[in-house]
Amino acid sequence: MGRRTISFTKMEGLGNDYIYIDVSRYPVDNPSELSKKLSDRHFGIGGDGIILIGPGEGADFSMRIFNADGSEGLMCGNGARCVGKYVYDKHLTYKTDIALQTLSGIKMLHLNIGKDGLVESVAVEMGEYSLMDAPEEIYSNGRVFQGKGISMGNPHYVTFQDDADILDLCTYGPVIECDPAFPDRTNVEFAKIISEGVIRMRVWERGSGITMACGTGACATAAAATELGLISGECKIVMDGGSLSINCDKESGKVIMTGPAVTVFEGSVEL
Repeated sequence: MGRRTISFTKMEGLGNDYIYIDVSRYPVDNPSELSKKLSDRHFGIGGDGIILIGPGEGADFSMRIFNADGSEGLMCGNGARCVGKYVYDKHLTYKTDIALQTLSGIKMLHLNIGKDGLVESVAVEMGEYSLMDAPEEIYSNGRVFQGKGISMGNPHYVTFQDDADILDLCTYGPVIECDPAFPDRTNVEFAKIISEGVIRMRVWERGSGITMACGTGACATAAAATELGLISGECKIVMDGGSLSINCDKESGKVIMTGPAVTVFEGSVEL
């Protein structure tokens, strides 16, 4: 079989950048290997991974996420917002309320349209958070981290640290990610309360390492802060790539995330 060319769109949500491919037009046979190849920032397109957009089962569309190391992710909030922008801006739908199928369930997207007729921001009903069976303390390179395990359909370990804004994520993140308490590994959020309703958060993502933002991580951080009584209701999560608004209801466990989605560029690549 000869080589073929596929089109892609590079998009980012607060600097969390993925390569988006419409698999209804360009089927992908080995997404894990393709993600490793295309995500390479020196020899590929560059990104935190690839996201495949396709038809949904019981939903308008579906998305599959493959991290830069080839592992498959369950859910990505920043990615979900970008999928909403992708399908609307490319006229694959004219709906502004979209059901998106993910490996962690169907998520509802509510699109906010700008004056130019394109999607400006997206609110995502992230579903309910739940507490994970995770240790309250984890040792990483000689330091003890107290935290909470939060599931947003994917695993997170959220730890509040006074030096979260300057802490060396490369030293502590990978050790916590691969702690035996997490047989499937975990995302790790290092957070700090800045002021009432404002949290600074940095993330070590499972399979990708340091990223500029993580939507599910922001939701998990808000959930952990809610459980610990540090916040109540809506809050702003400030990450390296920007901020997200998170509304977390403790009684129902429901989480709504609102933030931007941006198209960076489009292109084609020969496989």
